[in-house]
Amino acid sequence: MWSEPFMQRALTAALLLGPVCALLGVFVTARRMAFFSDTISHAALAGIALGFLWGFSDPTFPLILFSLLVAGALIWLKENTELLTDTIMALLLSGSVALGILMMSRLKNYRGELHRYLFGDILAITSQDLLLSTGLFLLIFIGLFFVLNRLTLLTAHEDLAHISGVNVRLLNYGFVVVLTLAVALSIRLLGILLVTSLMVIPSASARNVSRSLRQQILLSLLFGCLASCGGTLVAYPLELASGPAIVMTSILIFILTLVVGKLFLNRSQRAQK
Repeated sequence: MWSEPFMQRALTAALLLGPVCALLGVFVTARRMAFFSDTISHAALAGIALGFLWGFSDPTFPLILFSLLVAGALIWLKENTELLTDTIMALLLSGSVALGILMMSRLKNYRGELHRYLFGDILAITSQDLLLSTGLFLLIFIGLFFVLNRLTLLTAHEDLAHISGVNVRLLNYGFVVVLTLAVALSIRLLGILLVTSLMVIPSASARNVSRSLRQQILLSLLFGCLASCGGTLVAYPLELASGPAIVMTSILIFILTLVVGKLFLNRSQRAQK
């Protein structure tokens, strides 16, 4: 198993994208943007369908392009209309999914590919996907090294960040672009229906047992890596779908951290009494 090239690519992608999604998830959950990532992932269906219609054997580029267009449309509608954010997201999500299904219904030769993108197949990841994942990994971790303090302040209090001299609009746009890229590239890992879980669940697990933002970030990275790699390793020998296997591994970690967190909380409360 370990010597197979496809397994090596799968584990490498899991090591790259699992921690990336988990790290972004810390700020996604804190800023209540989980529905945003869900909107982008579902909108990617139309990008995939466009890629196949245009003759792409690998629709990664159209997928990313369409996801960025949807993210841009979301920001524009938020700034130029009086619609609530969740209304805009629901509008774009339902419209993109409907458009994608209509186009996919015309592509009878790609029904198998649709299943792969809906539920994920990390074992089928290509060298091009791996290269893009590596670029995203470096972009996020190097970028966050320079903007972590500003992003943390923005997450905690946007008005205070603005008063402190942070370019709030530029930082918000940059975060949205990076988040969109992460969601689009992680679709091969988990699938359209499940990709948001890798951002939300490791962060939630880390919050169960962490007492500071630093601890939450470090534990999110660990749990994201464990979930993505563990799910991949379990899926192959048991012949399970890799996306759901990764999500269920994340759920298991969440349950364990919830139990551990409650035990430590009860002990500390008894000690204070």
